[in-house]
Amino acid sequence: MPEGIELPEAHHTHEDDPLVLPVSITISIMAVLVAGVTLLGHRAHTEELLRQSQAADKWAQYQAKSVRLHETQGFSDVVNLVASMDKGKGDALAEKYSKEVEHYQSDKEDISKEARDLEAERDLAALQADRFDGGEAILEIGLVICSVTLLTKRKGFWFAGMLLGAIGMGLAATGFLLHRL
Repeated sequence: MPEGIELPEAHHTHEDDPLVLPVSITISIMAVLVAGVTLLGHRAHTEELLRQSQAADKWAQYQAKSVRLHETQGFSDVVNLVASMDKGKGDALAEKYSKEVEHYQSDKEDISKEARDLEAERDLAALQADRFDGGEAILEIGLVICSVTLLTKRKGFWFAGMLLGAIGMGLAATGFLLHRL
């Protein structure tokens, strides 16, 4: 009775197929590139989310300043009505609340500018992430097509995979070319 099943040994060497070594190296390089582009995409998405959160915080601050501004304007109106009772005190309070209204108005403008700037940075990060994600997808497709070369022994798949890999890297590289206008 046999002790186990014997599998036939593969006697393939690189001399049998000269494509194995260059295609394997190409696949390895493309796998490293995919990993790098994937990392860039993840970081760009993280940056996008961070900027969105910061912009939302600024808009909440803007809203709070708007509420304070309207409260101060209302209180200023009341002070102006009551100022007729004690002219000196009334004028001092009216001046105080007038300055507060100006302060809140200018704060709102600064905060809304900061929020818009953060939204622009978020949009840029989103565009970069899209480029990195597209480059990653095309690189992965190129990698798979290159690996088909090892099964079919046809150079056309290798060249097509390398071409797609180059296109994917080109697309990913355009993510670095995007700048805030």
